[in-house]
Amino acid sequence: DILIINDGEARALGEHSNLVKVAQKILARGPKHLIIKRGEYGVLMFNQKQVFGAPAFPLEDVRDPTGAGDTFAGGFLGYLTATGNRSVEAFKQAIIFGSVMASFTVEAFSLDRLRILDYKEVQDRFRAFKQLTHFEDIS
Repeated sequence: DILIINDGEARALGEHSNLVKVAQKILARGPKHLIIKRGEYGVLMFNQKQVFGAPAFPLEDVRDPTGAGDTFAGGFLGYLTATGNRSVEAFKQAIIFGSVMASFTVEAFSLDRLRILDYKEVQDRFRAFKQLTHFEDIS
C-alpha cells in the first residue's frame, strides 16, 4: 500500500524527470501512497486524491547525512504503526515525524545522536516544525 523511495529511484521507475508525472505513473501500478524522499529538499507524498509536501527541518550544523532517508522511513512507518491511524492527517503527521527523526540523525555520525535522544526532544522539534510550516490563509 505504501511505497517509499528517493527521487532518483522515482525518476528511474517512472521514466520521467517531473516528479508529479512520475507519481501518476507509479500510482497507476498499484501503490495507494507514494512517498518520495528528496534529501535536503524534504519529502513529497502522493495518493490518488492529493499531494502533500514538507521541507526538511532546517539545521545549522549537519554532520553526516548517511542514514537520514532510512531514519525518515523508520520514523514514518513507526508513527503509523504506533497510532494505528491511516487517515490523511495521520500520514501528514507521520511525514513530519519521520522528517524530525531524520533531522536528529544528521546531527552526528552513525547512530550517535539517536542513542541519546529522548522523546521530549522529538516532541519539541515536531512542534517547532509545525510552527515553521504553519501560516494563515490569505483574505
